[in-house]
Amino acid sequence: MPDSTAVISCNNLRKSFGSLEVLKGVTSQIHKGDVVSVIGPSGCGKTTFIRCLNRLETITSGQLEVMGMDMSSSKVSQTALRTMRSKVNMVFQHFNLFPHLTVLENLMLAPRKVLKHPDSECKDRAMYYLDKVGLSAKADFYPDQLSGGQKQRVAIARSLCMKPEVILFDEPTSALDPELVGEVLEVMRKMAEAGMTMVVVTHEMQFASEVANRVFFFNQGVIEEDGDPKVVFNNPKSDRLKAFLSRINN
Repeated sequence: MPDSTAVISCNNLRKSFGSLEVLKGVTSQIHKGDVVSVIGPSGCGKTTFIRCLNRLETITSGQLEVMGMDMSSSKVSQTALRTMRSKVNMVFQHFNLFPHLTVLENLMLAPRKVLKHPDSECKDRAMYYLDKVGLSAKADFYPDQLSGGQKQRVAIARSLCMKPEVILFDEPTSALDPELVGEVLEVMRKMAEAGMTMVVVTHEMQFASEVANRVFFFNQGVIEEDGDPKVVFNNPKSDRLKAFLSRINN
């Protein structure tokens, strides 16, 4: 269950790319234990939002605090960024595995290089999380020997190897064939049940309604609705959300 500790807090967060303002004043808090599904039409700012949370994009204005660290300034030190990213990890839609490394080597790399942990500890941790995602038998395989669903499960295990406090997911199933989506969502469901704080940009409405405890509906660069999935999906307030859900359901 979520507690009152805010792990991410943003106030009037704005992000522009040149003359195009993508985020137009996002204000919210995400608490420890939250599983937040971020939904909305294409181009509404969902991916830009979570990329800002991990400072993969520098915000244009506003306040952003992540794990108690001020990430608002354009002059955040590299040390502060590394510290924050060791606690707030990200899983992308296209896996981003190193093709020349085995599955095991992919998982061991960041704990060895970033956390400076010894190889024996990195290997034990990697095998532990590979087992958690059901892929311990694939440790010595290379990414091109895996299915898309297996690659994404490896990417999730790689993130877990850093022992983050928050994981951000950018449409983690959008690049998968439909029959492979379920295996990835099941891993994420178990992570949520174990108490992992997660922010998930997704088009999987069933996941959003059954697993998340909060839903952010983005529209035109702002969070238009933020609430319990049962309320957001069954009693939408805005006409735009009603139209969005109508198209999704049909």
